[in-house]
Amino acid sequence: MSSNITICFVILLVIYSIPYPSFSSFLAPIVKDHTKHHHTLKLSLQNPPQPKQLLLDLGGTLSWVDCTTTSHFITCNSSICHALSSSQGPICTSNNCNIQSTNSLTKKPFVVKVLVDSLELPLTDGRNPGQLKEVNEFVLSCSDRGILKKLPKNAAGLAGLSRSNLSLMAQVSKRFALPKVFALCLSGSVSAQGVGFFGTRGPYFFLPEIDLSKYLNYTPLLSISSNQYLINVTSIKVNGKPLQLNQTSLTVDQNGAQLSTTSPYTVLHTEIFEALIDLFERESAVLDLTIRPPVEPFGLCYNADDLLMTRTGPAVPTVDLVLGHDDVFWRIFGVNSMVRILRRDVDAWCLGFVDGGDEPTYSIVIGGHQMEDNLLQFDLQTQRLGFTSSVLVHNTMCANFNFTTNINVS
Repeated sequence: MSSNITICFVILLVIYSIPYPSFSSFLAPIVKDHTKHHHTLKLSLQNPPQPKQLLLDLGGTLSWVDCTTTSHFITCNSSICHALSSSQGPICTSNNCNIQSTNSLTKKPFVVKVLVDSLELPLTDGRNPGQLKEVNEFVLSCSDRGILKKLPKNAAGLAGLSRSNLSLMAQVSKRFALPKVFALCLSGSVSAQGVGFFGTRGPYFFLPEIDLSKYLNYTPLLSISSNQYLINVTSIKVNGKPLQLNQTSLTVDQNGAQLSTTSPYTVLHTEIFEALIDLFERESAVLDLTIRPPVEPFGLCYNADDLLMTRTGPAVPTVDLVLGHDDVFWRIFGVNSMVRILRRDVDAWCLGFVDGGDEPTYSIVIGGHQMEDNLLQFDLQTQRLGFTSSVLVHNTMCANFNFTTNINVS
């Protein structure tokens, strides 16, 4: 009898000594819309929860949905509206609480109604999803169908992820006392989704058991009075050779380079765009590629049959965004620098950068295509951006997060 008790005690001791995963942060799947080349965040809103896809917007001050889908507007005398008065300055109309907001679709600030709803996100240990957790009294806004027309087909609204105190990330972090940090891994796959992590600096595990947080490099986020995420790009190199530029074209109004998930491709000041096209063409000459007429909106295209394929996409010169120091750079391989155009009588690979004119707000806007299969960590407590360059060199991809295992641990 005593031996059986001893065995049971040992079994219990082993069970309780097994380290259980810590499900203390959140995640959300990210889906690419291949029509408008945007990415949407999958989450659950309302009570009972309804699955929604919201356009991922790094420039949105808060999230919003269609006004016809909700009735949870708040009044001017509510505690939530009073809480907004110190930072957002609510505007009262017919006892409705309104605030001024911005997003990347409208560009200019506009007044929106404030509402609250229930948000649910899966918990995560960085390796798997856990059970859903509710974020009650989630503050968002709504808009009319005019703006909805600008969204991807399946999007029901917009997920604001800017530096605003009302962004999705800021509200989740505050509600659960988590670090004010999130990470995005956008998938370029036609069918497989990427992932966003909220409230954690890692680990971020991707099959086959690779923690991408170990491969992060860092550069400061510029402290400019803006809700945008801006970094300091001091030069651009092709195959290690710098573009010959007037330095002021890299720092229009000293604003830095903007990161934008609503811009499908990286947009450049005309001088930078033309210099990049020229140097990229010269560096590609040794590859004996056939240049074909460009396909809009791009400025340099090659016949697809001429390009060899590698693990990191078409074999073309690398493009480096140098971030302050020569030894800190975001390397762009062919999978992110080139775009495949396949339609009717066109089969081409085009350099995936767009001319933004000679008077842009930002001399460089780093777009979604250049972010795909790169892990990006936005840390507002340390005021820095973590970046990996292409995770394909580490034998994984953003579509490799394991969504199939759901462990019900709260």
